Formats: sequence, structure tokens, C-alpha cells
Amino acid sequence: MNNLNLAPIKTDQPTHLMPVFSRQPISFVRGRGSYLYTEDGTEYLDALTGIAVCGLGHAHPVLAETIADQASTLIHTSNIYEIPWQTAAAQKLAEVSGMEEVYFSNSGAESNEGAIKIARKFGHMQGVSTPRIIVADQAFHGRTLATLSATGNKKVQEGFAPLVEGFIRVPFGDIEAIEEAALHHPDIVAILIEPIQGEGGVNTASQGFGYLEDIRRICNQHNWLMMLDEIQTGNGRTGKYFAYQHTDIIPDVVTTAKGLGNGFPIGAVMTQGRAVGVLTAGSHGSTYSGTALGSRVVYTVIDLIQKENIMANAAKIGAWLAEQLRSQLADQQVIVRGFGMMIGIELPKDCAELVNIARDEQHLIINVTSANVIRLLPALNMNQQQADDLLQRLLPVIRNFLNAS
Repeated sequence: MNNLNLAPIKTDQPTHLMPVFSRQPISFVRGRGSYLYTEDGTEYLDALTGIAVCGLGHAHPVLAETIADQASTLIHTSNIYEIPWQTAAAQKLAEVSGMEEVYFSNSGAESNEGAIKIARKFGHMQGVSTPRIIVADQAFHGRTLATLSATGNKKVQEGFAPLVEGFIRVPFGDIEAIEEAALHHPDIVAILIEPIQGEGGVNTASQGFGYLEDIRRICNQHNWLMMLDEIQTGNGRTGKYFAYQHTDIIPDVVTTAKGLGNGFPIGAVMTQGRAVGVLTAGSHGSTYSGTALGSRVVYTVIDLIQKENIMANAAKIGAWLAEQLRSQLADQQVIVRGFGMMIGIELPKDCAELVNIARDEQHLIINVTSANVIRLLPALNMNQQQADDLLQRLLPVIRNFLNAS
């Protein structure tokens, strides 16, 4: 292979990118495992992994080889034809999820759009002319018109009215509110919920995953679709392949993306039970749905998660990190919550500035969501030494920030 300069070309010209992102003043040119590197070789510990995307870490050698091999063989043909890798990836995903049907999308938002379409089509099949979907406060389901309408964040919705109708909002974790909604809205056909709210602040229900069991019971009672947004919680993030697998229930619809491709943009919406067969030929589709390249990536990612004991490691290291954070910050007014490698540290005051402080002073990449929650989404295969490294960098940042006030 030729020795190519892989660093992006620098120019003095102004950017032509739309200013939709508030970018940090740093760029990375390569990564390896849990670490990222700038052009001058400075190393940063990545505790965000592209916002829960690179669960296998950066530049996983098997995945890199797979992508290169498939890219040099066949990238895309369209769904006019059979795609063997798509069939294989769907089988693999069905095996780890317990679901029956799989449709591959290009992102998490597209996956949730698919779920919303399934719910509406299901409602019309039941004779409901204006089907409604229950969603939660502080939820985040995407930025397309339908998914931002389902999202419980006014800031995300601002400027995009009129929003898509058909959503009923309830407090997250409040079963009584769901039952109350059922009494007043006979046109409800589904519930769309995150097992753990990511963008909303790594929020867990007070009853834990028992919340999902209660929702399953209510959906069965009313013939609703139980739809889980596992865009962020799926693909091993919580220590199980999907978060609902911490229980014995199975939803009717599951959406996923992020870690499904470990950085390659691909998502999926899956169905089982009463949701099977709702979408038929011509009722949904995408030019890039399940390309040969994307599907082989999905197959390989799932295979690696299964073979490399990734989920057990995520559960073990994640629990250890949470325990250490609780014990070492016991003298501070912080709350630590989450499961596996999805950890939220709620501080008693807004702390967005910690993103810059951690990056510049400790070479640590973190995220702050919901104003005062530090969100940690490390690689699922992070080892004990790297977890120690994370704490050694993060704890001083938190202590100094809280003790300074």
C-alpha cells in the first residue's frame, strides 16, 4: 500500500459547512482503542466514543480489515436485488435481539421514523383514524420532523413548528401517567420509550428496568405496540446486547444505531409479535438501506461483541467505574447512575465548562448533557488499566470544580 498522507488538507479558506454544530477547538487524525490522537501525536483518553458509537474502540483491526476488503469487493447495488450480507446481518441481529423482522436504515433518527410509521400503520389497520403514540418528557428520538416532535426537548423543537401531531407526553418512569393517558385517549396505539434516557441526562426510572415490565403489561392490556428506542442503550452498552434483556420481556418494535456500525453510519428497526408484517412492499424504503458494505460491518460488529466477551466486560468495568465514582465523590453532592458503560454523574450545578477543562487539562474527552450531568460512554472493551486512567483524569476535574465554588 502506498504511504498516503491521511491528514486532512489545511487551507486558509473559510469553511463552507453549515454552522449547525458547536465544534470544540480540536481535531483528531487517528485513534486506537480507547485513545484519540491529534496531528502532533498528543494522546487523549476518549470516554465518549463518538457519543456511544465506537463501542469496540477506534480502529479495531478486524473491523478495519473487513471494511477495506468489502469496499474493494462491492459497496452498493440497491435493494432491487438480493444482498447476501444484508440477509446474514439480519439473521445475526435477530439472534441477539429475539426479534423477527429487520429493516436496515442509515441512522438512529431514520430507525425511529420507521418505528413511528409502523405505529401509525398498525393503528390504521386497527381502524384508528388518528393514531397517537405515548412518549416521555426529556426524551430524545432524533432531529427529523417526526422524531424531533417525539423528542421532549423544547430547544430541539424551537423554530420548526408546526410539529408533527400524534404524540402524548408523560413523565419518564411514571406508570400511573401512562395508565391515566389510556383512560382519556382511546386512539393511543403505541408507546415509544428509551430504557435509559441518554440526551435527557442518563435518566433511569426509579423502578429500574421493572419500568419496562410495567409498560409491557399495559401494552398487552390495550393492544398497543411497545416500541423501545435503543439507539444509545443497544449493542452491548448496558452490559446486555439490548437493555430490555435485563428483563424477561420482549418489545414489539426495537430501534438501534450508534454502536451497531462502530462508526459506520447504519441503523435498524426490528419487529416481532403484533408488529410483524405491518410494513410491506412499497410502504417503506431507502436507497442506502442495508448496503453490502454496511451489512457486512453490522455482521462483523455483532460477531466481535459476541466472541470477545464485550458485554461481560462492559458490565464489569462499568459497575466498577460507577462504584468508584460514588465512593470517591461521597463527600460531594453528586448522583451517579446508569448501567454498564453508560454512566451519568449529576453535579449540583451546571457544569458545561468541564468539557473544555477535562480536554485541556487532563486530555480527557467527556460530554455534559442536560446542563449538569457528565455523561461517560467509554469503549465497551476498555480494560482495567484504562478505567483507572479515566478516573485519575476525571476525579480531579470534578473535585476542583465543586470545591472552587
